[in-house]
Amino acid sequence: MNILEQLAEHARERTAAAKQRLAEADLRRMAESLPKNPGRFETALAHPGISFICECKKASPSKGLIAPDYPYYRIARGYEEAGADAISVLTEPKWFLGSDEHLREIAEGVSLPCLRKDFTVDPYMIYEAKLLGASAVLLIVSILDEARIREYLEICGTLGLAALTEAHDEAEIETALRAGAGIIGVNNRNLKDFTVDTGNSRKLRQMVPPGTIFVSESGVRTPEDVVALRAAGVDAVLVGETLMRAADVRTKLAELKGVEY
Repeated sequence: MNILEQLAEHARERTAAAKQRLAEADLRRMAESLPKNPGRFETALAHPGISFICECKKASPSKGLIAPDYPYYRIARGYEEAGADAISVLTEPKWFLGSDEHLREIAEGVSLPCLRKDFTVDPYMIYEAKLLGASAVLLIVSILDEARIREYLEICGTLGLAALTEAHDEAEIETALRAGAGIIGVNNRNLKDFTVDTGNSRKLRQMVPPGTIFVSESGVRTPEDVVALRAAGVDAVLVGETLMRAADVRTKLAELKGVEY
């Protein structure tokens, strides 16, 4: 299995264990009882210019440990203070060293909408995301077929959650569009060899029609990258490692935004 398939398999194992602790029917009832608050994530990404989804990430499969010192809540507040539009929080525990509790604390403590960055392979994980305070979940076309994506988008709609549907190539973009995705993210990282090229977003942008929010993920390192993506019509960028390796996330985010902090 490649790393994405391993991540998906581990997510299935985690979900099976979670269902032993709390039945899906009970989790669903709890999630459906919460206020819907639809549109928070979409609104954050739809304003004029380019929006910034800033990521809290301690490690990754390709780079290993990124942030040995990981004060995730302070990092999230720093993003908020520096003008981020949304926050992505890794909850995958094995390769990314994330935690559900990281998301819960951040979602409770900041005013920005939060994306649960995990490898959604079961409706159970969507209900979990709602209870953790997320405003959006990640759906990855590489590990979900079209019917499953459509089903998960419907569940998100009933809960008032957004879904960032991630694609890597032309065929996956077409699948996401047929399934009805309202937010499509293009991952600039090739998950087979981990090379990164923001040109992937610029190339695929033309396939996504107006009215569908387009997010460029991975590889955004400089203000020049942001300028080029903005010129290509990208609505938002998801920035992780560049910010996590910065001496000060506020200063780095301001630099990427082209403003002084």
